Amino acid sequence: MPEAPQSDTFAALERREWARAELARAYAEVFAKAADMVVPTMVNAVRAEPGMQVLDLCCGHGNVSAGLAAAGAKVTGLDFSPAMLNMARAAVPAAHFIEGDAMDFPFAGGVYDAVTIGFGMPHVPDPPRVLAEVRRVLRRRGRIAFSVWCGPEVDTAFGYVFGAIDAHGSPDIALPPGPGANDYADPELAFSVLEAAGFAECRQEIVQSKWQVQDPGAPYDFFLHGTARGGALLRPQPPECAAAIRAAVVAKVLQNHGAGPSWDVPIPAVVTSAVVAE
Repeated sequence: MPEAPQSDTFAALERREWARAELARAYAEVFAKAADMVVPTMVNAVRAEPGMQVLDLCCGHGNVSAGLAAAGAKVTGLDFSPAMLNMARAAVPAAHFIEGDAMDFPFAGGVYDAVTIGFGMPHVPDPPRVLAEVRRVLRRRGRIAFSVWCGPEVDTAFGYVFGAIDAHGSPDIALPPGPGANDYADPELAFSVLEAAGFAECRQEIVQSKWQVQDPGAPYDFFLHGTARGGALLRPQPPECAAAIRAAVVAKVLQNHGAGPSWDVPIPAVVTSAVVAE
């Protein structure tokens, strides 16, 4: 994937794109069908139970918040996207949602039993700073769990789409420098940053999340309409490049998952969890 800097910054791109109501809706309605499959693992990883105070960072449209609330936890959700927060408030009226910065919480120290981050780590400019803030607001033996999509080293829609962009996209279209979309799926990186922030008992669990689609080109469409990073690379493509990228995604789905008429397209995730060190 080309990574030459543009005039945009990573933080500005993320804030601008996720503020768009149509992108937020597309993510929640289609892309997040795979993310929803990860929610039970997130809830279990922090051992959510009645009465627990849980902070759901980068809460998006509230799917993890809903899982936590269903387990009886008292949930506060934080996100920088007003469009996402509008959906979260409608979906999870039992939770309290606020607009804020995941790198600078408006909360006192030691007030939460657990923190969840559902696919938010790649969307913040400084993930180690986020984890340091998480450690600050957690109580003794508090728990953290965060999810990240697996990278293209496994069979995943991420590899299909971004591999096609590499092969067929315009070299003039690039993302501003920022965290890699799948960096924190790597246990060596994730565990070292967690331990530096004051966590222990680090572990990871793979969730075999997927999309069930009727069109082998659907992964292209999902990234085009329902993501900030993918959409920023796909939407400006010249028509001939866009057609070639989508055709390459179709070819990969047919090659790996058969002739149809429907397809289970894998987009597996990693859930990383840890506990505040003694």
